[in-house]
Amino acid sequence: MRCVSWLLLGTCLLVPGPAVQGAPGQCPSLCHCHGDLQHVICDNVGIKKIPRVSEVTRLLNLQRNNLGNIPTGAFSESKGLISLHMQQCQLREINSQAFKGLKKLVYLYLSNNEISTVKPGAFEDLTELTYLHLDGNQISELAKGLFSPMINLFILQLNDNKLRELRPGTFAGARDLRWLHMSGNELTALHPGSLDDVENLAMLHLDRNKMSTYPSAAMSKLRVVEELQLGRNPMRTIPDNAFQSFGRYMEKLHLDNMGLEKFSNGAFTGVTALKSLHLDNNKLKSLPRSLELGTITNLTLSNNPWSCTCLLAPLRRWMDSSRNRPDAVCASPPQQKGKQVRESATLAGCRVKAQKGRKSARD
Repeated sequence: MRCVSWLLLGTCLLVPGPAVQGAPGQCPSLCHCHGDLQHVICDNVGIKKIPRVSEVTRLLNLQRNNLGNIPTGAFSESKGLISLHMQQCQLREINSQAFKGLKKLVYLYLSNNEISTVKPGAFEDLTELTYLHLDGNQISELAKGLFSPMINLFILQLNDNKLRELRPGTFAGARDLRWLHMSGNELTALHPGSLDDVENLAMLHLDRNKMSTYPSAAMSKLRVVEELQLGRNPMRTIPDNAFQSFGRYMEKLHLDNMGLEKFSNGAFTGVTALKSLHLDNNKLKSLPRSLELGTITNLTLSNNPWSCTCLLAPLRRWMDSSRNRPDAVCASPPQQKGKQVRESATLAGCRVKAQKGRKSARD
């Protein structure tokens, strides 16, 4: 007997040793089976083709084998599968109808392979699929409507691929998608309309890409984004109304390590619930008036050339009233250079203008 971890439920299954080769009604050779074939574990056992398993099998773990490809009909006798693990299987291509018949599949793990091509129709029949992991591959393009069968898709992992752009229709049909991870690709553009089909996204990770301008048009239909990561994209500016369509919901925003030089004054218009903001390792000298600091509990500002004039007075006042006193060093004017913003006597003496919505006589 040995213990096999089933990650989906966080449980440990006790399974018997390798069984003999057999038909779909028997445990495949070299694999370990449990629960009358409900769980078939073939992790790192040296198989080179997908074994036949019965319709009663719910979980099939094939990770760390050299499978190369997925022949059409490979799962024709596995119609009861709920969870399929094919990480690190040296897969190079996902053919059309590769998963045909898997109408009950909820979890599909294809991470850390060598997949460069996902053909149209590859995900046909996956109407119950909720979690799809394609991270750590070589995918450079996503066909229009590729995810359209996945009407229940909730989490899509596409981190660390070779994607260069997103076009309209890429996510057509996947209207329930809530978490979209595309960190570490080669994205230079999100075309207008490319995210229109997934307007209910709550988490969007676009960090470690190559976008030099903020994709305002592509983001304008998003309504309820709670976490947005854009760090490590070479953007110099963030425009007016960048986050307005989802500003009432956004709680976490990562804009670190971008070479960011400035915000347009209205960049944070409509942002009212922000709790965590990361601006470290940029070229920022000031913050825009539209940024409401009152809701923020986690703020990082280090390694920016802050100009400690009265434009930063709202930040100094926030620091005085907050337990979070982030590292922020003045780079100018000369008499302030090297001082912490939170210790600047000049900033302490500035008057802070009324926030938008509380207009003063001068506004």
